[in-house]
Amino acid sequence: MMLSESWCFEQKVQEKDGKERERNQSFPWSNFCMMKKDMMVQEHRAFPRTPLVLCEKSSRLLAEVRFSSSKIDGSYLAEFLLEKGYEVHGIVRRSSSFNTGRIEHLYKNPQAHIEGNMKLHYGDLTDSTCLVKIINEVKPSEIYNLGAQSHVKISFDLAEYTADVDGVGTLRLLDAIKTCGLINSVKFYQASTSELFGKVQEIPQKETTPFYPRSPYGAAKLYAYWIVVNFREAYNLFAVNGILFNHESPRRGANFVTRKISRSVAKIHLGQLDCFSLGNLDAKRDWGHARDYVEAMWLMLQTDEPEDFVIATGEVHSVREFVEKSFKHIGKTIVWEGKNENEVGRCKETGKIHVTVNHKYYRPTEVDFLQGDCTKARQKLNWKPRVTFDELVREMVDADVELMRNNPNA
Repeated sequence: MMLSESWCFEQKVQEKDGKERERNQSFPWSNFCMMKKDMMVQEHRAFPRTPLVLCEKSSRLLAEVRFSSSKIDGSYLAEFLLEKGYEVHGIVRRSSSFNTGRIEHLYKNPQAHIEGNMKLHYGDLTDSTCLVKIINEVKPSEIYNLGAQSHVKISFDLAEYTADVDGVGTLRLLDAIKTCGLINSVKFYQASTSELFGKVQEIPQKETTPFYPRSPYGAAKLYAYWIVVNFREAYNLFAVNGILFNHESPRRGANFVTRKISRSVAKIHLGQLDCFSLGNLDAKRDWGHARDYVEAMWLMLQTDEPEDFVIATGEVHSVREFVEKSFKHIGKTIVWEGKNENEVGRCKETGKIHVTVNHKYYRPTEVDFLQGDCTKARQKLNWKPRVTFDELVREMVDADVELMRNNPNA
C-alpha cells in the first residue's frame, strides 16, 4: 500500500549539537471501530494496522477502524461518516496508554473521553470470538475493513504476523458476518492496496492488471483480496475491494517516508535538526490525499452491484521530488551530489547537507513504480481527487512546522 513503509522506524538524525542519535519510533497497537445508524468501522493501532468499518444505513452502523501509527484513513473516515449522520462504533486494542489521538476531537467531550455518536469497543482482528460478539451486538449494515499490519518494510520482519492480521484477519471478519447471519444485510469494504501490483505488469495499473506482490504485506493483502471475491461469488455477499494507491496527510505515521520528510524538513526549518536519512530516492508513487480517498470508500458501498475499484490520482512523483518540494516550501533549494548510497542532498543557499541515503531503509525486494488508472471510479462513482500533489506537500510541511514549533520533541 505504501511506499513510505520502505523506511523502517529507526531514524538516525544529526541533532543541532552535531551528535548522531538513533530515534526509535514505537507505536502501540489498538483497534478503533466506528458506527453510524447502520455502520461499523474497525481500525487497529499498534504496529501499523489499517482500519475496518462496518456500516448499517437505517438502524445501526458499525464501523471498525484501526487507527494505527501508520494508518490515517480511520480518523478521516470517522469524520466523514459522522458528518453524514452515522453512529460510529470503533474497535480498539487494549493498551496501557491512550491510543486514540487521531480521534479525540470526535468525542462528545474530548477532555473526559465521553462518547457521543462515536462508540468504542475492545477487539482485534486476530480474535474471531470478539469479532462475532461485536458484529452480532451491533448488527451493522456496512463494514469497512481497514485493519492491517500495513508497514511494508516491517512485514519482512513480521511476515507471519502480517499474514495472520492482513490475510486471515479478513477471513475471520467475513466468517463473523456469515456466522451472525448478516450475509444478506451487510455491505463489506476491504482496504486493498496498490502493493498488489508490486513488480508492475503494465503501466498504468487498473482493475484488470495482473498482480505481482513484492512483500509479505502485499502477499497477505492478495489473499485478503481473493477471499473477498470468493465470499462475493460463493455467498452473494455485497463485498468490494478498494485498491487504493498511496494516500497521505498530516496524520500519517512518523515512520512513513512522506511524513518522515515533512517532519524532518520542519525541524530543519526551525533549527532543531541538521540532517536526516532516507532509502530509495528514485522510487515513484501515485500520491493522493487520504481525505479524498475515504469518500471513494463510502461511494463503493452506495452502488447497486458490488465491484472492485482502483483509486488513484494518475500522477507519479518520486521520493526525491517530494524532498525537493518540501524544502522549496521553506525557501531552500536541494542540490543532489554523488550516486547511490553516497548521494547527498545539499542546500544550495547554505551549502549544508540536509539529506543522506542509508541502505537499511531499502526493502529486500523494491517496488520501483506505481501509477493508478482510476477511470472506472471516475465513470461509475463520479469520484475524482481534489487535492493536488503540491497542495498535499505544503499541507504536510505546514502542519509539522506548527507541530514542532509547539513541541520540538514530537
